[in-house]
Amino acid sequence: MIFKLKQLFACTVLSLIALVGHAQTTTPIYLDDKHPMEARVEDALSRMTLKEKIAMVHAQSKFSSPGCPRLGIPENWMTDGPHGIRAEVLWDEWFGASWTNDSCFAFPALTSLAATWDPQLAYLYGQSIGEEARYRNKNVLLGPGVNIYRTPLNGRNFEYMGEDPFLASTMVVPYIQGVQSNGVAACVKHFALNNQEIDRGKINVIVDERTLREIYLPAFKAAVQQGHAWAIMGSYNQYKKQHCCHNEYLLNDILKGEWGFDGVVVSDWGGVHDTEQAAKNGLDMEFGSWTNGLNWGASNAYDNYYMAVPYLKAIQEGTLGTKELDDKVRRILRLSFRTTMNRHRPYGSFVTPAHAKAGLDIAANGMVLLKNDKDLLPLNLKTGKQRILVVGENAIKRMTIGGGSSSLKVKYEVSPLAGIKAIMPDTTLLSYARGYASPAVAEQDVKGAVASTQKFDNKALHDEAIAAAKEADVVIFVGGLNKNDGQDCEGNDRQSLGLPYNQDQLIADLTQANKHTVVVLVTGNAVAMPWVHKVPAILQAWYAGSEAGNALAAVLSGEVNPSGKLPFTFPVSLDEVGAHALGEYPGDGVDVHYTEGFNVGYRYNDSKHIKPLFAFGYGLSYTTFKVDQVTLSDKTLTEGGTIQLTARVTNTGKRAGKEVVQLYIQDDVCSLYRPEKELKGFTKVALAPGESKTITFDINKSMLTFYDDKAHAWTAESGTFHAVVATSAEDIVARKKFMYK
Repeated sequence: MIFKLKQLFACTVLSLIALVGHAQTTTPIYLDDKHPMEARVEDALSRMTLKEKIAMVHAQSKFSSPGCPRLGIPENWMTDGPHGIRAEVLWDEWFGASWTNDSCFAFPALTSLAATWDPQLAYLYGQSIGEEARYRNKNVLLGPGVNIYRTPLNGRNFEYMGEDPFLASTMVVPYIQGVQSNGVAACVKHFALNNQEIDRGKINVIVDERTLREIYLPAFKAAVQQGHAWAIMGSYNQYKKQHCCHNEYLLNDILKGEWGFDGVVVSDWGGVHDTEQAAKNGLDMEFGSWTNGLNWGASNAYDNYYMAVPYLKAIQEGTLGTKELDDKVRRILRLSFRTTMNRHRPYGSFVTPAHAKAGLDIAANGMVLLKNDKDLLPLNLKTGKQRILVVGENAIKRMTIGGGSSSLKVKYEVSPLAGIKAIMPDTTLLSYARGYASPAVAEQDVKGAVASTQKFDNKALHDEAIAAAKEADVVIFVGGLNKNDGQDCEGNDRQSLGLPYNQDQLIADLTQANKHTVVVLVTGNAVAMPWVHKVPAILQAWYAGSEAGNALAAVLSGEVNPSGKLPFTFPVSLDEVGAHALGEYPGDGVDVHYTEGFNVGYRYNDSKHIKPLFAFGYGLSYTTFKVDQVTLSDKTLTEGGTIQLTARVTNTGKRAGKEVVQLYIQDDVCSLYRPEKELKGFTKVALAPGESKTITFDINKSMLTFYDDKAHAWTAESGTFHAVVATSAEDIVARKKFMYK
């Protein structure tokens, strides 16, 4: 309550100061049609004192930074994260502030969004979560994340958009646009090369320039140049022996120089290590370098941040100038005019039926049907008389808690078991057996929270589930990973590709006990499946947020025809992952070498002719599709020109459904090494039974280019190319040859 009153008092005083300041000046600070933003930025900057400028470039609390009260410029309030608006925390602590009106809606994890392969849903996602942030008066949303899926062991892969830079680029742009339509800045993270959690605060990534430009930077570039993101967050790791939160090459040379980024660079919390580097190397706002402002031996630890009093003293003593500081403050003022000082921004909304529908649609469209022998799915849950047994801890475990910065305090979360139960008219036909149990953990952000002391006998749970499976008509196993440390969780990576808690043996035994077993995987990562040939049906459900159970029930019952496609490859083993087979992981604690280069995901499979467990872009449906009549409008592409590729897509089954047609480009001969093929286009087509549609891809020079690290430029060489039409990286429909001159 004290914290809440403090905020209300600060807002009231700020408003009064703003009005007084406005009355005392002949030129108003606020933006209007007659006073463009850049003019207002320069006007405000010219009025500020050195101390006022310094105050704006570092935090004043866990998630806020000062404005300039004398000039009526409001504070900036950040919020985690990419999947929902984090609960309010205490001013100087990570623990929750115990508000009663901050329980948010949980949207699906970004792997789920990426699996929809649907940019329209990406915009809906961004718009909806932006409305929630705006309603809570947050002007910077710390997300989305677009770090590339280099290894399936990365603990934060569930927060990102997969292994392919084109897919991530295409999905992140509308997400950003949706968020920022609410006057809330999207803060795209983590820039750059943050592809593991082990040693994340110090590891130095060694990667060649071409791989950096072609694999790890494109989604950030698209976020800046196409999405026009207003904020970027630096990453914890190092590149070229400089921490990425103040990295000369990444921030000044590439982000602000080459790409023309005009927004703010925000440090990850605690990611700053040096005042001079922070001042000179492109960082604009410092957060979290001291974890607690109350008891670290200073009355206000925030004054001791690298960009606080130390920065002020360096300027006063002449060791640092004010040019860089003025650039930082300009960017922060620009952020304010785009968000808190934009009088036309909407009011937002919070945990609405519209958000529930958006979350449900995204979750259902992102689920990926991996296997469906003898059409076991869909199940007749609505009117059927089958005895359904649900097995698995993930059928009841809350997945919106844990995982690190994406942990949420939600208004509600529909579990898979609850969702299945809600769709069945006769619930006496439904039973549940836990089957296994993971170690209990304390709830994040709750001061004094302790883990449950309840003990489970895993052998007894296993035996109970097997006995029940023998009596059921259908078994639905809901397992996978969870948000515990070492699973899908910030701060640590997974230790193996296999499922934890002896689930592999449980699945094998369930399948032996009942041949009608459906495996539902709740994960944000690929997992090994030693039982894959024994299980008739497998559904990848991801972390689906508040509406998880309802979305799962809709797909299992056939109310929604699954249309998701994998945003990353499922390997059989880690030996089939380039980072493990050719490169290094996790490094030696000092450096990690990305010697696999381009060979990430399907690119590695192509280079070694490996058949994966499930390919990038793969996903089944309850109906069938045919893609044919693939033609090119011309056989020669010229500089500045375009040729069109058309294809007919037909629903050859008996249910309405959606197919994702993918376009890859293959360069037959190049002076430098290139992957065998690379994704350069895709489209999702909705079709009624028997319906056909013609789709079109425009092929231009940009689809053919590679980064020439000697010339430091993107180039396309004359020669022969192939347009590869596919329904996954492995399922090729047609190849069409053309020339580029």
